[in-house]
Amino acid sequence: MTDSALSLDQVLDEFRAAGALLEGHFILSSGRHSDTYLEKNKVFMDPARTAKLAAALAGKVRAQLGDGIDVVVAPAVGAIIPGYEMARQLGLRSMFTEREDGKFVFRRNFVLAPGARVLMVEDIVTTGLSSRECLAAIREAGGNPVAAACFVDRSGGKADLGVPMIPLAQLDVPSYAPDELPDALAAIPAIKPGSRNLKA
Repeated sequence: MTDSALSLDQVLDEFRAAGALLEGHFILSSGRHSDTYLEKNKVFMDPARTAKLAAALAGKVRAQLGDGIDVVVAPAVGAIIPGYEMARQLGLRSMFTEREDGKFVFRRNFVLAPGARVLMVEDIVTTGLSSRECLAAIREAGGNPVAAACFVDRSGGKADLGVPMIPLAQLDVPSYAPDELPDALAAIPAIKPGSRNLKA
């Protein structure tokens, strides 16, 4: 462990301190339902807290990948800030993809060098759908995604991205399809946070 390494409890303490570890009935970006939601924007609005978490994650990335990365790419909107901070911690350039007609693409004159070794950075991974879509955009743009990193993997390691995933913290938080809700969860009005369905 490096000096900046954080335990799971320490990571969750940062979310709690930011008021970002919520309980209730939430519809996740994946469309699944959960009684727990990580409101990462409350974490990432604090530069010092974001830097602390990113430094710990960057340490894990360096330990596993060494100098084998050329650029950091994050999917918009939620991962732009953590992606940028991860690039800063790693001393690399930062880019992000955006949805255009429902598909992640590179815009704003972001261009990957052919074969560029890319670290894809996410904020929270549940099913990995957004991550896989971002990785597909990286490949289509000529990049070589070597790994993915995320601040919290709430799939308990079940999300398959097709590349190695390096999480700062890993949780196994149950989520449910809309037609499989436990009675206790179904009795609570659902809230739908997140940005996946924002229109361009």
